[in-house]
Amino acid sequence: MSPSHPDRATSRHVAVIGAGAAGLVAARELRREGHSVVVLERGSQLGGVWAYTSQVEPDPLSLDPNRPVVHSSLYRSLRTNIPRECMGFTDFPFATRPHDGSRDPRRHPAHTEVLAYLRDFANEFDIEEMIRFETEVVKAEPATAEEERGKWRVESRSSDGVADEIYDAVMVCNGHYTQPRHALIAGIDTWPGKQIHSHNYRVPDQFKDQVVIVIGSSASGVDISRDIAKVAKEIHVSSRSTSRETYEKLPGYDNLWLHPTIKIANEDGSVVFENGKTVYVDTIMHCTGYKYYFPFLDTKGQVTVDDNRVGPLYKHVFPPGLSPGLSFIGLPWQITPFPMFELQSKWVAAVLSGRVSLPSQDEMMEDTKAFYEKLEASGIPKRYTHLMPDDSQFEYDNWLADQCDYPRIEKWREQMFYIGFKRIYAQSATYRDSWDDDHLIVEAYDDFVKFMSSYQELLPMLKT
Repeated sequence: MSPSHPDRATSRHVAVIGAGAAGLVAARELRREGHSVVVLERGSQLGGVWAYTSQVEPDPLSLDPNRPVVHSSLYRSLRTNIPRECMGFTDFPFATRPHDGSRDPRRHPAHTEVLAYLRDFANEFDIEEMIRFETEVVKAEPATAEEERGKWRVESRSSDGVADEIYDAVMVCNGHYTQPRHALIAGIDTWPGKQIHSHNYRVPDQFKDQVVIVIGSSASGVDISRDIAKVAKEIHVSSRSTSRETYEKLPGYDNLWLHPTIKIANEDGSVVFENGKTVYVDTIMHCTGYKYYFPFLDTKGQVTVDDNRVGPLYKHVFPPGLSPGLSFIGLPWQITPFPMFELQSKWVAAVLSGRVSLPSQDEMMEDTKAFYEKLEASGIPKRYTHLMPDDSQFEYDNWLADQCDYPRIEKWREQMFYIGFKRIYAQSATYRDSWDDDHLIVEAYDDFVKFMSSYQELLPMLKT
């Protein structure tokens, strides 16, 4: 629905859970809309998943529910798989800083550059003053007292003790790269080798001279298999997106092979693939993604995670029965994340102020059910509910922009994402340093000029 632009907006007191990219832009948009904001961050710094740590969890598969949880899943060699020009927020360009020798100027920079960009963003918009660091949200639930009906009770824990506070709304921005998913492998319980999830991978040293299976051929699987291949004896990548007969050497290395899925793991240490090949393996690395996980959230069953579908959610953001008091930012995946976080946050902030109206609860539920039925009719499993393939992410972004009366996603950004995504699969070993879309980079920097003039700090970023 289009903005109603009332004469007087409503100011809400809002808790934002998490100070990663989603939480930072949510805080900015909420304050821009006139709300008071508290960001609750369990870590000691902002950045969320982009705050690298060499620390890993003691359980390499992260199966123990009582384990100390490490939030970041970054490995030391990680570089972005999305070009920086299309990765940044729409009005704060993620451009190069040619006059700052401490920064990474590459088009696909290291994770350290992304964290530096998020710090720049937080500094520019004075976001840190809204953040309570080292504050873990223990519970977030609808308030029960009659005078607090429609509000949210948030219990948090810090070095100062336990706080119990009431908010008008809660925005969940805690990310989804902390609770690993694992491949189901026949015979794995009696297989004698080691297993690890990519969540706990940092450097390749421990795999020196080993035979390793990497399960998964998406971004982390591609990166980690090549990282380990520098020191391992053999790397065998298992992919469910290949045919059962697949057996081929991957380019760039003499010790890297591609297989289909695993058929069985045996007690003698061997692993048999669906193509019939048998390999004696030291370690199996699960690059198999993550589960949505909200251990602090108590909605009395109104929001559930079922086969990795968080629902029911209207447009991946609002649970119809708890809107607008509860919202989720950043659930969709295989996307350009920062611009989507920004647009979702603009929408939620405008809804909370009353500037934009939601449909009725029944209408939102009908829309959501229709979406789920469409997925089912297309044979798409629940676990892909929040996957946005092909054009769907930009259709969604533009829908969000229209709700807020904000400019739609730039055409160069769309084209750059599509070209870059194809390049990952066409030249997986070289795509970060070889490209053919310089004309889009020119368009991006031409577009950036109007924003750079707004922030004097950013002027040196402009290419000459």
